[in-house]
Amino acid sequence: MTVSETHRSIAHRTVAELGGRTSILARQRADHERLDRLMARARATEAAGGRPHAQALRAVARLVFTHAFAEEAVLFPAARRALPEGDPLTLRIETDHQEVDELVTRLDRSSAEDPGRSALLERTFAVLDEDVRTEEDELLPRLQQELGPRRLRMLGWQWELVRRISPTRAHPVVSRRPPGQTLSALPLTVLDRSRDRLQQLDEVTGGVAEKALSRLDRALAAGAGTVERLPPMRRGERPETGR
Repeated sequence: MTVSETHRSIAHRTVAELGGRTSILARQRADHERLDRLMARARATEAAGGRPHAQALRAVARLVFTHAFAEEAVLFPAARRALPEGDPLTLRIETDHQEVDELVTRLDRSSAEDPGRSALLERTFAVLDEDVRTEEDELLPRLQQELGPRRLRMLGWQWELVRRISPTRAHPVVSRRPPGQTLSALPLTVLDRSRDRLQQLDEVTGGVAEKALSRLDRALAAGAGTVERLPPMRRGERPETGR
């Protein structure tokens, strides 16, 4: 590859050029493309004068938070080892992740009738757009320049495994770097995915047990908040992304 080719965005490359569909590059882009589709649907609903359905927003959140957690656990440490500029570059993206966590936390606390909700949603999507561009135009092309296809595929498998067992909700207090980030994975994943199941059950039953399920959901949310604030879960946090 020439210098210009190695710095070409991964958005404009074939799957073969990215090292195959199991490469970390191809997996990242596939998630980004799915995110673009989900946000486009939500934006179209807003433009038509409606409110994005809660299920659609949960789908965005589930994709975003599992994706970001796996990046911080697998991709970013590899980038910091491989790239001279890896630390400041990943820190920029971690700062975006932190802002998204805080914005989604505010969205979760707002009501559908809140007049500022649309602007909050659009700011969340704008930060996500910026995050995607930084990864596809800067971080991932540079990583490909330093790592061979086999290593990129290995990272892809590691990233996918972690993504499948990652927390699914916003946790703005937890460290974005090990050891706190790693320690928080199991308890927050159990709590988040239990909340996801409760919400699915509520939808299936048509809200028949809404009060009981809401009480359980609040209890699980309180448990997650307690876990977030435990000192071991905050170890490794950088001041730029601390809260």
